[in-house]
Amino acid sequence: MSDITTASGQRKMTSIFERYLTVWVGLCIVGGIALGKVAPNLARTLDGMAISVNGAPVVSIPIAICLFFMMYPIMVKIDFAEVLKAGKSIKPVGLTLVINWLIKPFTMYAIASFFLGTLFYQFIGPDAMDLVKMPLGADLAVGDTFGAGTVVLEDGIKMLQVPLWRSYLAGCILLGIAPCTAMVLVWGFLSKGNDGHTLVMVAINSLAMLFLYGPLGGFLLGVGKLPVPWQALLLSISIYVALPLVAGFISRKWIIARKGLDWFKEKFLHVLTPITIIAL
Repeated sequence: MSDITTASGQRKMTSIFERYLTVWVGLCIVGGIALGKVAPNLARTLDGMAISVNGAPVVSIPIAICLFFMMYPIMVKIDFAEVLKAGKSIKPVGLTLVINWLIKPFTMYAIASFFLGTLFYQFIGPDAMDLVKMPLGADLAVGDTFGAGTVVLEDGIKMLQVPLWRSYLAGCILLGIAPCTAMVLVWGFLSKGNDGHTLVMVAINSLAMLFLYGPLGGFLLGVGKLPVPWQALLLSISIYVALPLVAGFISRKWIIARKGLDWFKEKFLHVLTPITIIAL
């Protein structure tokens, strides 16, 4: 009876979350803006909680924690034996890989370049500049140029001064390359798709991200005349993708070996449901 009640309560929580997803996103945006205005020191404190490389913040610890608890429940569901079987189905696997890694990144780059570099260029400001880290291994003097940037001295540290719109472009590039993972399962559920098939596609793209995100990001950033933060890319991939993937793989095998597959599905995964929702 208690199991039924628990499952019912979690199903109700999930359905409320799914039904009013747009509302929750809107409230989070409004709440974030309000907190930034009312308590600006809180934002600075959160920004300060980061893993730095050469003095520059690279990975936000609060975001990393939330993303781990968002990604881990997805990764722990992955049965890698099923992923290997899915590899034999060339059509669906090939389709998701082509769309996510050969079409989407370049489409995002083209759209972002048009809007940021042309349509909104005057609105952003042709003279608006941003400071970014020097490229890894570059030994440049103040005044030298690299891509679209110029080396300047800021607080005794060499930085690369680039047009602000190109910094925005870099963000769009890095965002556009990464395939969606956790929310894909929500969209698949809402569209009444095949949950098992969706999970396998998420697993394949997560594995592909480990090997393709860095090289593709470096290539498109280079095309955009921006420095490639290889250390930041590799560290981000390790923390945001590899860590929850490895944790999910190991804990899944350990739990199933000791508790059995039924306990894993009926008990453990149900406990993770509200955690995923809160992290999202």
